[in-house]
Amino acid sequence: MTRLFELDFQLLHDTVLLAISVFFLCVALSYLLFEPARKLLRERTEHIGDELRMAKKEKKQGEKYRASYEKHLQEADKEVERLLSEARSKAEKQEEKMINEAKAERQRILARAKEEAGLERARVADEMKREMIAVAAMMAAKVAAASVTPEVQNKLVEETLREMGERTWRS
Repeated sequence: MTRLFELDFQLLHDTVLLAISVFFLCVALSYLLFEPARKLLRERTEHIGDELRMAKKEKKQGEKYRASYEKHLQEADKEVERLLSEARSKAEKQEEKMINEAKAERQRILARAKEEAGLERARVADEMKREMIAVAAMMAAKVAAASVTPEVQNKLVEETLREMGERTWRS
């Protein structure tokens, strides 16, 4: 019988040499190719880890900045609110001051008007007294011209007084 696959020393020798060669080739290729690839992957992993740590650190710092920014915004909002309330209170005080000044001006105008009215009354009363004096002087001239008796004179004075009215003499 013939064998398809003959195991002889030569085949065994070639097989062992081939196995050793493949082993050394794998070791050499591993050292020459796989080691740089592993090194590249290790460096890439370290780089990605560093970037992740840096990103976490920057995220924390960003959160701190955001919290600080929000705190500053809240403080600014409070400051704006305080300034607005101060402006409102100043405006209210200014409004009240203007109202009080207007009331005082109104009182001065009213007092001046009353004073002017009083002066006008006094002037009218004075003018009326002058007219009465003029009428009395005319009556006296008529009486003197007519040379009337005392009875007629009394009658004329009473008649004149009735015509002028008692109110004139009271004011």
